[in-house]
Amino acid sequence: MQFIKFHGFGNDYLVFEAEGLAHVERLNDFAREVCDRHYGAGADGITVVSRSEDEEADFTVRIFNADGSEAGLSGNGTRCTVAYLYYRGLWRKDELRLKTRTGVKLYRLRESLSAGHYWFEAELGQPGFSSASIPMLTDEPRERVTDYPINVEDETLRVTALSVGNPNCIIFVDDFDELDWRSTGRALERHEQFPERTNVVFVRVVDSDNIEVRLWERGVGETFSSGTCSCAAAIASCINDKTVRRVNVHTQGGLIEVLWRDDDEIVMTGRADVVYSGEWLGDFRF
Repeated sequence: MQFIKFHGFGNDYLVFEAEGLAHVERLNDFAREVCDRHYGAGADGITVVSRSEDEEADFTVRIFNADGSEAGLSGNGTRCTVAYLYYRGLWRKDELRLKTRTGVKLYRLRESLSAGHYWFEAELGQPGFSSASIPMLTDEPRERVTDYPINVEDETLRVTALSVGNPNCIIFVDDFDELDWRSTGRALERHEQFPERTNVVFVRVVDSDNIEVRLWERGVGETFSSGTCSCAAAIASCINDKTVRRVNVHTQGGLIEVLWRDDDEIVMTGRADVVYSGEWLGDFRF
C-alpha cells in the first residue's frame, strides 16, 4: 500500500489513494496502527482520497485521526491531500473542489515553491455557533456559547465553543504557563458536555491582528498545528471582541492566516510540504 507523508506546519498526515486500500475493511483500525509513531509510519492522521462521483466536486476525501476516529474536516489534513494531488500530477488546475463529510471545500493554489511544497487558500465553510450544532450540552439551548462556565479538574473555566466542521472549545489565557494546558486539554476533549468530544484550543491574544495558540486535538492529543483549530481560535477571538476578522494565528509549527469574511465564509491560507513516500508492509488483517 503506497502512501506519501505531508505535513502542514508540523501537523502530519499519510495520504493514501482509496483504490490502494480497497481490500481494507476497517479503516479505523488501519489508521490507528499505521499512525503509531513507534510501531507504524507515524502521523497525526491519514487521509484517503479518490475521484469524486459527484459533479459538484473533483475529489472526495475521508480523514482519520491517529486514534482511528473519523473526522468531518481537517484544515491541514485536507491541505496535505490537495498537495498530494498536485505532487502526483493528478490535478493541474489552479482550483480544486474537495468533498469532505462536512461538504465541498474549495482550494486555490497560491504558490508552488518547488515540487512537493505548496501554499493554498481554502474556503472551509461557515462556522456553527449554536450549542446543538457544536454539539455541546448546555444548561439550555444557546445560539452562541461564549464565556460559558465549565467544570474541569476541580476548576471552573470560562470557554467559548463553536463548530468548524468539528467541535472546538476555546479558552483565553494571558500566559500559557498559568495552567497545565495539556492536562486541561486532555480532560476537556472527553468532557461529558461534549458528546462527540472536542478540540481544545488555548489562545493568547497578542493584538487585534495576531493570536498565539496551543492545541489539544480531538483524537490526536497535543499537536504543533491544526487548520480547523486555528480557524476556531480566530473566530472565537473575533466574536469576543478581541480581534478583527482577519487574524494571523501563530501555532507552534508556523503561521496560519485566517479570514472570516463578511458572508461568514472561513478562508484559511497555509502551506503543505512533502516529507517522504513509502509502502506499508505491516499487517494486512484489517
